[in-house]
Amino acid sequence: MNKQQLYNILFNHSLTRFFLFLSLIIIHTYNHKLISQESFTIVIDPGHGGKDPGRANESGVEEKDIVLNISIMLAEMLKNDGNEVILTRDKDIFISLRKRASIANEADADLFISIHCNAWHKESVYGSETFIYGLHVNDANFQVALKENEVIFLEENYEENYKGFDPSSPESLIGLTLMQEEYLDQSILLASYIQNNFTNVLKRKNRGVKQAGFWVLHNTYMPSVLIEAGFITNKKEEKYLTSKKGQKEIAKNIFSAILKYKQSIFNKDFEEIIDNEIYYSIQIAAGKKPVKTEPNNFNGLDNVFRIKEKKLYRYYYKKSSNINELNEELKYVKSKGFKNAFIVKFVDNKPVKN
Repeated sequence: MNKQQLYNILFNHSLTRFFLFLSLIIIHTYNHKLISQESFTIVIDPGHGGKDPGRANESGVEEKDIVLNISIMLAEMLKNDGNEVILTRDKDIFISLRKRASIANEADADLFISIHCNAWHKESVYGSETFIYGLHVNDANFQVALKENEVIFLEENYEENYKGFDPSSPESLIGLTLMQEEYLDQSILLASYIQNNFTNVLKRKNRGVKQAGFWVLHNTYMPSVLIEAGFITNKKEEKYLTSKKGQKEIAKNIFSAILKYKQSIFNKDFEEIIDNEIYYSIQIAAGKKPVKTEPNNFNGLDNVFRIKEKKLYRYYYKKSSNINELNEELKYVKSKGFKNAFIVKFVDNKPVKN
């Protein structure tokens, strides 16, 4: 073999590898773009506002202004990515916790993200943390939730609107119906992506993903997180939080975490579609509020699953590729009290209307 032949072989081999590498990059970029363009409805909630300034510090910096700036930047990034974005407030006005949750629920949002800054009586305390709703809390987490929930007392008719809920009472938190339980895994997933970005990209102190009894998280019917972006009572962190650079970086890394969350959810759904391309099920009920799919909630029926369509939750019993098998099951379901139950065909995990 002469030098020219050897050169031709090596050149062709290198060229093949180059184009293969280039193709993989293009495919990855295209897939990421497709995932990115999967439109979500996202409600961004800048904490506090108006007569409720939020946490205070010696410099007179107000939390409500910092979180509004971050929220507006984040909203713009998400809109440019093709998402529908709703801000609970886009200026310095007071919004009740009840209204914030209502905005998200009425929009049938895919995500609810509330943005806050933290404060503590010790100036040395710093770092970021992201909360999900939960009752497994220590005293420190309860104190954070307590401060955020106390805004209830600034609202008119709060006793009527919150039905005796006392923000200062741990017993009140325990007594709440855990509406967020269904979305716990997804909320944890998003919160972990946010904290990973803050820690690994922004090099912020990681105070972790935590559970606490925030009223606004409890009453939103979708994956929800509350971000404490940093401590305005820490001088170094206050300087970062009040700077345009810091606010933009925080917004950018929340945005990046949402994209990663969307990619994870998309890939999970894609796997489910491959496993169940066409099947049949029995619709047994529908309603506006989510109900746990436990046998005691459905007259003893197990194998119940739930699908959300616009503003309705539909409840189905069993899956089968054999419609004749489900005809027999339908008799059983009706004997259990679901007289209006009927069989539904699913294609790509979506019910098909006749």
